[in-house]
Amino acid sequence: MYRLYSALLFVYFLVLLPAAGYARWKHGKSFGNIGERLGSLPEISGDSSQRSIWIHAVSVGEVMSVRPLIRVLRSTCPDHRLVLSTTTVTGQKIAQSFGDEVDAVFYAPFDFDPFVRRTLDAIAPELLIFVDTEIWPNLLRACRGRGVRTVLVNGRLSDGSFKRYRLIKRFMSRVLDDVDHFCVQTEPWADRFVELGADPARVTVTGSLKFDAVGEQNVGFSSGVEETLLDIFSFSKSRTVLIAASTLRGEDEPVLRAFAQVQAAVPDALLVIAPRHPERFDESKACAEEFGYSVHRRSDMPFEEPTDTVVVLLDTIGELGCLFQIASAVFVGGSLVRAGGHNLLEPAVFGKAVVVGPHMENFAEVTEQFLKDSAVLQVQTPAELTEALVSLMSDPGRRMRLGSMAASVVAANRGSTQRCMSVIAGYVSANSTTHGRVLSSQDPGEGRLC
Repeated sequence: MYRLYSALLFVYFLVLLPAAGYARWKHGKSFGNIGERLGSLPEISGDSSQRSIWIHAVSVGEVMSVRPLIRVLRSTCPDHRLVLSTTTVTGQKIAQSFGDEVDAVFYAPFDFDPFVRRTLDAIAPELLIFVDTEIWPNLLRACRGRGVRTVLVNGRLSDGSFKRYRLIKRFMSRVLDDVDHFCVQTEPWADRFVELGADPARVTVTGSLKFDAVGEQNVGFSSGVEETLLDIFSFSKSRTVLIAASTLRGEDEPVLRAFAQVQAAVPDALLVIAPRHPERFDESKACAEEFGYSVHRRSDMPFEEPTDTVVVLLDTIGELGCLFQIASAVFVGGSLVRAGGHNLLEPAVFGKAVVVGPHMENFAEVTEQFLKDSAVLQVQTPAELTEALVSLMSDPGRRMRLGSMAASVVAANRGSTQRCMSVIAGYVSANSTTHGRVLSSQDPGEGRLC
């Protein structure tokens, strides 16, 4: 089965290659560091005899969600080297901003035996921590063969992934047997892992790391840099601001139509459009211009006397989390089209009124919790989006009530990092230079030497 998997993965790469080449030619989209994807890693700082912990997070969302866990690992396991891998270029940029919180940042290898072996040789990890749904059969099997312990944190299985995995349940059962422990977000997702073959004794519901990570969005921002960014948008302080966050193709038009109606009710309203992917910056700008708006790019700011600014294109990476602070209301993209939705917690932590579309499958349980507590508005159609945004933008009291409930939901669901550490501590050996320090009862990983 592993040979068949590798063969199918190879065919997948061959099919994907022309599209990737076109994206690089058309949009300048990077493949990442090919050498690292083939297992040739940069020199890792620290003593090569040190034990290592390898954390793998695919993209921006996963990298941000695991940062609090990385900080706890750094403080409780000071003699371990911490290395962090990503798959996407945007995730890599955010990870590189972590500074000395990690000892190395690199691209994860393609899941083929030779590349996996080279990477493991370079890192020699004691523990590999996967984030969310990263299940790579060849890497997991290689870890098992070398005695490398593996833990999945923030685990989830969407409807689509679960259906696909059930078709190959026999193979998935073997793959999941190579994972030492699953820290999953919810009971329903725990049941799915068990149904696919995971040992129930190795599955623990720990909640979502994203609740602990919200407020960490401003990675790479010192207080001075954050203040500078907010100063650039100081012209918005007296205005009603709508942020369309992480929009995908097919969402800019409905947002702009809705905003035209918002303007009719709130003439001084400001729209900030933040496309999810950098290659869509120009596309989103052109779309707004077709609606008759003069668009200011964030990369061209600050500019003089921006009193006539109506639409700002956020064409930068990593600033959106900070910018939620200026919002009056936020539409979370990826939810009006069939893409599974994006993270509604990021604006919620700032007590902002949040609107999402019907497709929030990637955050189904979180969305359900918010809906139950009347902490989010969910719309089904572009027409409903217009109605919801006009209502919110013209009613400060309603925005305040919705935002207050959203912040309360976030506060009530924190603590996943500590629960994950309680599991991880059982798979990390004691350090030789911790001078016998035992974690206190307040520490995650209670009672363990690390």
